[in-house]
Amino acid sequence: MNVSIPPPATRTDPLLPEWRPMDAGDLKAVVALAGQLHPGCPERTDVLDERRRLCPEGCLILPDAQGKAGGYMLSHPWRMATPPALDTYLHHLPARPDCWYLHDIAILPALRGRGATHAALQIMTRLACARALRWLALVATEGAGPVWAHLGFTPTPGIPPAITATYGADACPMRRGLTST
Repeated sequence: MNVSIPPPATRTDPLLPEWRPMDAGDLKAVVALAGQLHPGCPERTDVLDERRRLCPEGCLILPDAQGKAGGYMLSHPWRMATPPALDTYLHHLPARPDCWYLHDIAILPALRGRGATHAALQIMTRLACARALRWLALVATEGAGPVWAHLGFTPTPGIPPAITATYGADACPMRRGLTST
């Protein structure tokens, strides 16, 4: 399924939450949110920090009303046929990525329903298109496949089962095509 590239979100758009860059000081909150919202997919702090260091523009924080981390997004360019296994180091980004990969997104229930996921997808779409990438990709976990399907993602065939298994029994690699129209 191809989707149009949405226009950039701006500060004047009251419907879209404002994501901000993640910094090293946010890692403690990110790990706490991950443990609370994704208990079946634990990852080490230094693995998450490596993603932040390798692709700072794709690693963001969604502040709550008090400015604290109420959500986060970890994303980066990657190769769709070989998503990184859970809790593994990347070491470097691929020289020739073919997708923008959403490693993880977590949003506290109190902040859901306000467009944060749509805003995150817009950000990732802009990042992907700036690199001439034609796909967004992810591994849906913990029953989230229907949510991602509703957002235009479809199952990605041919992913090695050994990688998918690191994400849990119900893990489903998914992708969404992008167009420049």
